[in-house]
Amino acid sequence: MEIIIKGASEEFAEKLVALAAQHHAELSISTVRPGWTVDRAERYLRDLTAGSRQMAEMVTVDGGGYIEADHLRSVLGALNGPSNGLKRAVDRGIRKGWWPEGTPAPVTPVFDPNNPSWHQNIAYRMDQELVPVFREAITRIVEGKKAAEDNDRSTSTA
Repeated sequence: MEIIIKGASEEFAEKLVALAAQHHAELSISTVRPGWTVDRAERYLRDLTAGSRQMAEMVTVDGGGYIEADHLRSVLGALNGPSNGLKRAVDRGIRKGWWPEGTPAPVTPVFDPNNPSWHQNIAYRMDQELVPVFREAITRIVEGKKAAEDNDRSTSTA
């Protein structure tokens, strides 16, 4: 028997398995937690367009998890393209099975609480527990590029 439970708590899944065991069914639980690991973050960043990746890197590295939208605009110009790219990459990753449904967007907009009817973002943020995860993913990408460049240089001079 195979039962797939999506979007339920681990506690609920355990109770379901206990109930099935009372009826002599053989079940096991395997859970895939929605959330960000370094591997998922690296795949996410590699899937982004250049502008979206730069935006995510600026929120992570430059801002430490929070960066003013005006600063992002001064570097990137209009933010609707890069910010839409961040959201689409999360959805695409869910569709392709790279991370489970329910995985939250790592970078989210911050709206002006004093002017809720005007929806221009005042900043972009990342939960503090995600900052080191995404910093490690960025480091992996940078080190991978350096290794590839060094390899290209050594092969071209040989």
